[in-house]
Amino acid sequence: MKIGILQTGYPPQTTIPDHGTYADAFMRLLDGYGFEFTSWAALDGELPGSINDADGWLVTGSKFGAYEDLPWIPPLEDFLRSAYASDIPIVGICFGHQILAQALGGTVEKYAGGWSVGRVKYQLDDIADDLPLYAWHQDQVTRLPPGAEAAGSTDFCRYAAISYGRKAYTVQPHPEFTESYMKDLLDARKDVIPAGVAKQAIESVNSGPTQSRTMAEKIAGFFKSASIND
Repeated sequence: MKIGILQTGYPPQTTIPDHGTYADAFMRLLDGYGFEFTSWAALDGELPGSINDADGWLVTGSKFGAYEDLPWIPPLEDFLRSAYASDIPIVGICFGHQILAQALGGTVEKYAGGWSVGRVKYQLDDIADDLPLYAWHQDQVTRLPPGAEAAGSTDFCRYAAISYGRKAYTVQPHPEFTESYMKDLLDARKDVIPAGVAKQAIESVNSGPTQSRTMAEKIAGFFKSASIND
C-alpha cells in the first residue's frame, strides 16, 4: 500500500541533521507495516497530479494556521475534499487534523486558552487507558464538520481525535515526535512559546515516555482497513 505524505510544514533547520523532515518522521513511525511512501511539499505549492497517486494520504503538522490566507491552502483543501469524496483514506496530524476539518466545513481557531505543549495524556474513545503523546499546538478544531464524530479529547482540547468512519482519521497530537526531537524543538522554538509553557513542557517530557507505537498501530490499521472495499 502506497502512502502519500503531504508536507505542510518544515522542522526548524537546526533539527533536520539529526531528525530529518516531517516526512522522514512519519516514515520512521510507520516503518514495518508494509507501506511504501512518497512525499509532496504542499506548502511549496507541490501537490500530486491525481488523488489516485497514492492509496492513502497523510497530512503533516505545520507552524501555519489552517485559517491563514496562504496561497497553498485552498488547493490543498480542494485536493483533500476530492480524496475524501472518492473514499481514499486520509490521516491528519495536528495541522492535518485541523485542515481536513476546515476543508469539510468545520471550524479551526486560535484557542483562547493558549498553548498545549509537552507530554499530554489523551483520552481516546476506543482505548481504555489514557494515551500519553506529545502535543504542540495553539490552534484547535472548535466545530466538527458534517459526518465527523469526536473520537478523543483532553480537558484542554475537546476534539483531539476525529473519526470520519472509513474515510478519515485525524488527531491533534504528534505521534511522530520522539523525546529527543521534542527537546530539540523546545530549544529551537523557545522564543515562540511563553517561558512558563516551555518550562512545564520540558518537565512533562522528562516525566515519562509516550505511547507513539499504539498510535502508529491505529494509523496503520486505519489505512489498511479503509483501503479494503466492501
